[in-house]
Amino acid sequence: MSLRARLLLATGLLVVLGACETSKQGFPEVSNPTTDSEESIGRLDSPSHLVAEVSEGKVQYSVSREQLIKNFTRQFNDGTVVDKALVRKVQGNAKEKPVYYLVGLGLRNGRFRAMAMPLQLSTDNSLYLTSAAERYVIESSGCQFCFFNFEGSQIVGTSCEESGGGASCDLSVQQNNTFFPTSNSRK
Repeated sequence: MSLRARLLLATGLLVVLGACETSKQGFPEVSNPTTDSEESIGRLDSPSHLVAEVSEGKVQYSVSREQLIKNFTRQFNDGTVVDKALVRKVQGNAKEKPVYYLVGLGLRNGRFRAMAMPLQLSTDNSLYLTSAAERYVIESSGCQFCFFNFEGSQIVGTSCEESGGGASCDLSVQQNNTFFPTSNSRK
C-alpha cells in the first residue's frame, strides 16, 4: 500500500473514531493537569505556549495546523512525516471534566506513528502546552492504525486496529518536550 493510501486510511479512521465514543479511544486520557482555581494559570511552567481556545464546545486554533505539523515533525526528530495535527477532547463520561491533547499522526518508513501531549486548560478556556508536558508516542509494527488504551486517567498501553497476525503497537512515554522552541534555542 502506498504512503499516500496509508495516510488517507489513517485520516479516514480518525474521522470515524471521532464520531463514536467507545471504551477504546484513539487518544489518551490522563489526569487533568489543572484545577478550576485562579492559581492554576499562574502555575503554568515557563515557557508555556497558547495552542487553542475552547469556545462553545469547539476548538479554535491559535497556531496554524501547518505550524503544528512542522513542530510535530521536528519533535519526532527521527524521520517521521506528520500529516495531521489536531487538538482532541477526551471525556470518559458526561460527569467528568474533559481533558485536551495536542495530537500528531504520521508515518516513518511505512509505519504508523502518533504523539499525544496533554494540554493545560486555563480558567478562560485557553489551552496551553507547557515544556514539562510528557510525550506519549506510539509506533506500529505491522499495524495500519494504533490506539492509546487507558484506565481511569492513565494510559495503560496500546492496541492495533487489526487483531492477530503478530501486528503490534509500541508505546513510549518521554518526559518534557521542545515542541515550541524557546527564543534562546532558535537560530
